[in-house]
Amino acid sequence: MIKRSFFSLTQPRLKYDLLEADPKAPESIPIPPNLILLLNEALDNTKSIILKKGDKVKKGEKLSLYKDSTEYTISPVSGVINVIDTYSDDFGNKATYLVVRNDPQQASGEDIVKYELTDDIEVADQYLRTLPGAPPLKILASKENTIQTLVIMCTDQDILSTTAQYVAQSTMEEIKEGVRVLKRIANIMKMCLVVSQDTNMQTEFDGIQTFRVSKNYPSALPAMIMKDHLNMILPAGQSPEDVGVAFITAEAIVSIAKAYRTKTATYEKVLTVIGKDGQRHMIKATIGTPLRRIFNAFSLHINEKDRLIIGGPMKGFATYTHHHPVLPDMDTVIIQDRDLIPALSDNACINCGKCIKICPANIPVNLLVRLLEADQYEEAFDKFDLGSCIECGLCAYVCLARIPLYQYIRLGKHEFLKLKADA
Repeated sequence: MIKRSFFSLTQPRLKYDLLEADPKAPESIPIPPNLILLLNEALDNTKSIILKKGDKVKKGEKLSLYKDSTEYTISPVSGVINVIDTYSDDFGNKATYLVVRNDPQQASGEDIVKYELTDDIEVADQYLRTLPGAPPLKILASKENTIQTLVIMCTDQDILSTTAQYVAQSTMEEIKEGVRVLKRIANIMKMCLVVSQDTNMQTEFDGIQTFRVSKNYPSALPAMIMKDHLNMILPAGQSPEDVGVAFITAEAIVSIAKAYRTKTATYEKVLTVIGKDGQRHMIKATIGTPLRRIFNAFSLHINEKDRLIIGGPMKGFATYTHHHPVLPDMDTVIIQDRDLIPALSDNACINCGKCIKICPANIPVNLLVRLLEADQYEEAFDKFDLGSCIECGLCAYVCLARIPLYQYIRLGKHEFLKLKADA
């Protein structure tokens, strides 16, 4: 929890929120007339696109841009493709979005696409990558990295959210079913389950070790779990899968269980929506639902210059539009009032040392940010441990000069990878 509201200016204590003892079931948001689906591939004018505006699609149909595409999305409804256009993320990376007009008259049991799911992780990756929870099937099926340890996350990674806890508590039998499926289809030597130390969740699994993490942030971040419970220090510049560890959410496990049981995809995503007053709403919405549909359902009014944060207050990112769709990996959406947004600045570092003292990775953040401000990304990586940052956001939280340190670091990593790729 945060002792004082995130939406005001006094310093809170950073502790994970715990799910209430008897949580209400999520409220379902009706399927909207138009769904927005993101496809992680850019439009290429030199290729012949196989999707066209006006094409009919079936519920569960796999949608790709080109014949040789490895990226895809799944249509949650039967309908017609209305729009195909370019989408840019917060780093300017290009992808594609599709607008599918829902056609209830077209939908029937016969129109739902069924999948031939076998006990093969590569087959699962061909159909189930975009399920709720965003299962890391691409990582598990990769030939480049052999995953030896799979960590099932029943905790939320950011403060204020209780989505993962709710899914884990309410669907434990389906989690067990999903674990059995993954044991059949993936060659993984070790599986672990992560829960909060203060939860009463029943977590008895055959052959699966349970880790109980502290309620203090950032104990539930992957790098911290690896350090505290797997006795592994994540090497600078590497991801967990580079050293044989993959993380999967409880919701993704449940989605896989349902898919193998029904031979088709599931589309309803559970997420926490937090209004300007701090009141939270647990909801279920179809992937692709524009956020404004959810806000309208709860009479949450968005003013000009209000901030929409996807994710929690520590690791989340702002989106510029309330038309942004619900995504498979979206757990939390926060509306922050424009009058309560803490001001950032271009002030110089005052060398107070707070960022260094609070950094879990012991990075000299005050020196690192000087190089990032000067666009010296390679030097930042080589000299001041840019690659070791676990992106918890604590440095930006305590910065007295109001420097957007977390944003500088994320941008620095992105630019460093671009330079490395170009080289």
